[in-house]
Amino acid sequence: MNTDIFMAHESNVRRYGRSFPAVFTKALGATIWDESGKPFIDFLVGSGALNYGHNNPTIMAPAIEYLVGGNILLSLDMYTAAKREFIEVFVDSILKPRGLSYKIQFPGPTGTNANEAALALARKYTGRSSVMAFTNAFHGMSLGSLAVSGSASTRELGGVARHDVIRVPYDGYPNQAFDSASYIDYVLSDSGSGIEKPAAIILETIQAEGGLNTASAAWLTEIQRVCRAHGVLLIVDDIQAGAGRTGEFFSFEFAKIEPDIVCLSKSLSGSGSPFSIVLIRPDMDIWNPGEHSGTFRGNNFAFVTAGAMCKMWSDTQFTAGVERTAVKLQTHLDSLIAKFPKCIEQKRGRGLMAGLKCRSSAAVSRVHDIAFENGLLIESSGPNRDVIKVLPPITITEDELDRGIAILDHALQEQVNGD
Repeated sequence: MNTDIFMAHESNVRRYGRSFPAVFTKALGATIWDESGKPFIDFLVGSGALNYGHNNPTIMAPAIEYLVGGNILLSLDMYTAAKREFIEVFVDSILKPRGLSYKIQFPGPTGTNANEAALALARKYTGRSSVMAFTNAFHGMSLGSLAVSGSASTRELGGVARHDVIRVPYDGYPNQAFDSASYIDYVLSDSGSGIEKPAAIILETIQAEGGLNTASAAWLTEIQRVCRAHGVLLIVDDIQAGAGRTGEFFSFEFAKIEPDIVCLSKSLSGSGSPFSIVLIRPDMDIWNPGEHSGTFRGNNFAFVTAGAMCKMWSDTQFTAGVERTAVKLQTHLDSLIAKFPKCIEQKRGRGLMAGLKCRSSAAVSRVHDIAFENGLLIESSGPNRDVIKVLPPITITEDELDRGIAILDHALQEQVNGD
């Protein structure tokens, strides 16, 4: 397997090629093959960008038809038939059934583009400059998103100062005994706290890169109450946890909250094609025409695949299948925790966005390598890289899930035996 061309010409910044030293060629569902024909079960899924699996036929069939029809691919923010159909389907299949009403903004195609737009709009709407963000958060690699991320190594990137961010503890940080929502309420109420009222609070309901830390429904409900009591906007970054990853379309549905702004990307297109949107409370849509822009906000191929994905959520058989798969995955992980208590400390996450917090980063690294050797793609998470991130497609077949878990079981056993 020749990888010389990558080492000779690709930047040192590459990461996943080092973690998975293979040249991949084909993929379908939860399985990806390298050029020698070796199959791998994919519990990485493009870091959450392929929730519906590789080349899902329900999603790709209309996209192929669209491509061969000589239709528009790039349209800036002009009106197109594909854009119209996506908006109609998203409203009818996703928003209305959940009792939600949002304006839809199309920023640039990536998650960080969506977060930048959300932060800019919150500051414009409130007239305030600061934003409250959480420990261990990750919101993207552009400067505004870096500023509200929690990792010191991440925030140091870019070489410029990060201003106007108030760092506060996430749910359960530093431990379950500390009530961070009450703390936020207190400091915003106390004129002597030295903490100014922010434009917004931005949060992930599950901190994907932060170690699969998971916010409770009670905490999220209280954060929303605090925001409303103090006139602060609530932004939910649902870029990795949304679009079905937790078993519901939005990761915040279980808490029955209604954020002022929601950011979606990654699996929104359903196909791996770059696509993001910002959902805005209607009265907050105070943008001037062209005030926030982006060349690739008119990705019509993504409109088609995203529309096909959204239609799946109107199929009760599909949603019931996702729910069953989530239960099955959680049952599998509970069994692994019971079997390997010397290696695994606790289970994290929710639904099909799961993690296994291990007792050392060295153990996670070894499990990762053994799993790859035996045909499973997984990655680590957390500030110390001591969490095994388990992200199978939400459409994974029972056989694929069982095979992937069996490989992970073997890797954990080899790690324990090697200690």
